[in-house]
Amino acid sequence: MGEHGEVITIGRLARYAGVSIKTIRVYHDKGLLPEPGRDSSGYRRYTAQHAIDLIKIRTLAEAGVPLARVRELRAASDENFQKALHHVDTDLTARIRGLRETQRRLRRLAAGRLQMLLPEVSSHLDQLPELGFSPRWVALETDLWILVFATHPDTAIELFHDQAQALTDPVLRQLYLDYDRARDLDPHDPRVDDLAWLHPSGREMTNSDWEDHDLRAVGMFVSGAPLRQPGPHGGQLVDASFLTWFNASAEPLDIVLPENDWAQRGFVVLSTDAALGVGTPPAAGQSITIGPRTVVVMRST
Repeated sequence: MGEHGEVITIGRLARYAGVSIKTIRVYHDKGLLPEPGRDSSGYRRYTAQHAIDLIKIRTLAEAGVPLARVRELRAASDENFQKALHHVDTDLTARIRGLRETQRRLRRLAAGRLQMLLPEVSSHLDQLPELGFSPRWVALETDLWILVFATHPDTAIELFHDQAQALTDPVLRQLYLDYDRARDLDPHDPRVDDLAWLHPSGREMTNSDWEDHDLRAVGMFVSGAPLRQPGPHGGQLVDASFLTWFNASAEPLDIVLPENDWAQRGFVVLSTDAALGVGTPPAAGQSITIGPRTVVVMRST
């Protein structure tokens, strides 16, 4: 190319390599791309080799290689350069895999079906409406299991299996169904007596309790004596009563087991609190401590 002939200007080089003029100047400043001198017309004489080097730098930078590492690779032997490219390619493959999974979650979010739980838990929740449970109950169960899996990842799946197994028992399933439907019952309906929400002090919840924003725990009592659902042969069934405590607080909480004619003694059958293990035998009127963000289920004897 003669002194007054056609030259590759910085603008043309930028367009050819797909970068900005500012990017080329940054590469000059960091010593990645040699800066050519100017000709008598004041133009910098960029050559084909500049274009090749610039595309290599851009490719590495777009792959996530830090510019300091790019500078090292520019001076590396061919063998070391090829090894480095292999590592970059492996890392890029892993990032692409992660981005594809993120894209799938984003599409599930857009479709309103973002999966927050294990597939078998989600499948169980999807089947609840077929068993007669309301959308309200399914939403409650979903929130509950997200909380349990987030706070007790080591024991959550075992607890889930226990509850899923309980729902295969027609008697226990009917207890849950009765409680689900109780929300829509008239306060004077006699079936309400079989169900109760309990305050941590051991008494029944009042309307003002539900408006107490500082209240972080509540108990759910389901009576099993006698059951309103007839047995397989039409006879009256009597089963155990269950008392479930939910503590959403970040602190341990003392609760008092209610003293009434519902249940006098019992034992823990499910607990996310390691200090309050299965088999613990609390009695009516007793004060016990349940850990932060825990669920404890007690069964009467």
